[in-house]
Amino acid sequence: MKNYRVILFDLDGTLSDPKIGITKSVQYALEKMEIMEEDLDRLEAFIGPPLQVSLAEQYEMDEAQIHQAIAYYRERFSKKGMYENKLYPQITSLLANLKEQGYQLAVATSKPTIFAEQILSYFNLEQFFDLVVGSHLDGTRSAKGEIIAFVLESFSEVPRQHFIMIGDRKYDIAGAQENQIDAIGVTYSFGSLEELQHAQATYIVSSVQELQEIFNK
Repeated sequence: MKNYRVILFDLDGTLSDPKIGITKSVQYALEKMEIMEEDLDRLEAFIGPPLQVSLAEQYEMDEAQIHQAIAYYRERFSKKGMYENKLYPQITSLLANLKEQGYQLAVATSKPTIFAEQILSYFNLEQFFDLVVGSHLDGTRSAKGEIIAFVLESFSEVPRQHFIMIGDRKYDIAGAQENQIDAIGVTYSFGSLEELQHAQATYIVSSVQELQEIFNK
């Protein structure tokens, strides 16, 4: 095992299961745009990528429509959706153990930083993280590669071989590769084994326990 020192975590689908909050907020936004979607499972594609990417890919919205849909999404998400969320089992103990071992921890998420910080506070996880980096509310810095690059710049004294990214989707793995750092794909949430294998994750684990075992010193 390499001597990792800084561990980056995706938020949605890695630390917590946000399905209800995100899909219901997307459903609300779509309804406001006169698009009816009754099946929340069909909206799982919105968990992970930036909203503007999913809206363009899934509903072929133009820039103005995307801007309006995101505004509607945030109406519900900021008041209710972010709390329709639950931690995956053993996440708190994993983070506590990693800090005890001396690792530095960061969150690298495409979710706006302000929402990520509120969610971490809601779960009482903010104590474990040295840095929380997400997108800006205006939609900039939303690509995972950009977000990871910002984290790396913030730990500029640490060589890149000592960083590793943990996430559940191909976007997390691609963002890590873009920045020449290793990545762990987790299959206990929304990313499939096939997706993570195709993305060429450095490691793939199926449980939080397996994740812990990678970092046991």
